This record gives sequence, C-alpha cells and structure tokens, in this order.
Amino acid sequence: MSAPQAPGATPAGGPADRPDTPGPAGRLVRFARWLRRDLRAALSLSFLLALLVVAVFAAQIAPYPPTQQDVNNTLLAPSAAHLLGTDDLGRDVFSRLIHGAPATLYASFLAVSVGLLIGLPVGLLAGFLGGWVDDVIGRLIDTLLSFPAIVLAIAVTGALGIGLTNSMIAVGIVFSPQLARLARAQTLIVKQELYVDAARVFGASLPRLLVRHILPNAVQPVIVQVTLLLAVALLAEASLSFLGLGVQPPTPSWGAMLARAYQYMEIAPEQMYAPGIAILLTALSFNALGESVRIALDPTMKRR
Repeated sequence: MSAPQAPGATPAGGPADRPDTPGPAGRLVRFARWLRRDLRAALSLSFLLALLVVAVFAAQIAPYPPTQQDVNNTLLAPSAAHLLGTDDLGRDVFSRLIHGAPATLYASFLAVSVGLLIGLPVGLLAGFLGGWVDDVIGRLIDTLLSFPAIVLAIAVTGALGIGLTNSMIAVGIVFSPQLARLARAQTLIVKQELYVDAARVFGASLPRLLVRHILPNAVQPVIVQVTLLLAVALLAEASLSFLGLGVQPPTPSWGAMLARAYQYMEIAPEQMYAPGIAILLTALSFNALGESVRIALDPTMKRR
C-alpha cells in the first residue's frame, strides 16, 4: 500500500516528473532546462531579444530623431544631453545607434532567408535525385564557392543596384551554395533510411518525400548553420554599408555610422566605439547561440 501524499503534491510519475512531457508545454520545459544548463545560450539569447525589443520600439526609446541635425554642436563628447556624443552633423549618436538596430536585424534575417530559399531546395533535389542533376548543381555550387564572398556580394550588388535590400539579397545569394552543399550532404544520408524506402513503396510523390520525410530529418545541421550565418550577414551588411553599397544616408546603420566615424577618427575617436561595439556584441551573440544550438542538437557533443 502506497504512502499518502500531501495535499496538492504531484503524484510520482506525474507530468512534472516526466523528462519528456508531450506537446508544446513539454517543448517549453525542455527549452527552459536547456537555457538553465547553458549560460552562454541564455546570455546570447537575452541580448538578442533585448536588441529585438530596442529595434521594435526604437522611436519610443531614442531621445532624439535619428536625422535631427544641430550644426552648432558637432562632434561633441558624451554628456548628459547626448549620452554617446554627436556626429559631424550634430546628430545624436545614441539615437542613431538605436535606430540602426532595425536595419541591422532586417539585413541579417533577409540575407539568411534568401540563402535558405535558394540553397535548401537546391541541396535537397541534388542529394535526392543524384545523377546528372547532382553533377550540374555540384559544378554550379563549386563555381560560386570559388569566388571570394565579399567580392561576389559586391558584384551582385552592382548588378541589382545599391541599397540595403539589394545588398542583402546579394549576400543571401552568396550564402546559398553553403546551405545547398550542407542540405545535399544530409539528404544523401537520410535518403538511405528504411522509412524513405517505405514511403516510396506506398507511392509518395517527390514533393511529399522531400517535405515530409527528408527535410525534417536533415534540417538540424542547417539550423545550426543558419544561426552562424546570421553573424556573417551582420558583418557583411556592416562591410557593404561601410563601402557605401548598403544603407544609404540619412538612414542610420551601424556600418554606415562606422564608415562616417572613420573619417573623424583622429579628431573624435570615440565616435567609432558605439557602432563597433554594437556590431561586435551582436555578432558574438549570434555565434555563441549557434555554437550552443550545435551542441544541443549533437548527441555526441552533449555527452561531452
């Protein structure tokens, strides 16, 4: 006979004690446990969520409009009125830094989304169909990967036109061969599984095989690569804006702010600190989150 339980106590073996609670609640519990175990993931995700909040509410948080000029107060040092000083046109650097966050996040996610939309289907088809299709796609991927990434991005931007959206589409095209190659490699492994053969026997169509059976079981390494490419896209946007191919004045962008501050480095070197540190911390957060996701999804790494 089992011992009586205190009122309100959860029975042994109840939902609170089960390591794998089914449904959305279980996934949320496992996610919370992962964040508790991985401080790096918790810190990087917290920073990125805070950055997202800043980007959404930039107009309410910034003390000044980002394009407001005061030619009588240019290149001021940080003060109570201007927390990070002013630039060469008298614009508040702190306000421009805040208003640059939406462009930065938009650029990163747009570039990775374009890379996924192009690279993922191409990689799945190449790995699953094989034969001449795989050969043709493989040669195209090798050709694109032979070009330096930034040079290819500049060339595509020149063809599409200058601007943030066009430059990030160019970066996404540069990302697509990497994602296609990774998706192809995973597809080659997954398509040998028995459940794929069973689906073929039962007459599953090609789209159903790819979407229902191949993609869910090949997507984990792609997810890890996406988190890492977000950091690369951030740096690419900063580089293209620095070169004048990304965000165009007077729209604020961290890369454009860095390029403008570079011109006055000897007079006001502190102008470079804010956008440079913002780019550094955001890129590090994306990289740290990607590394944590890779460890979480790799059973051998988890055991270590």
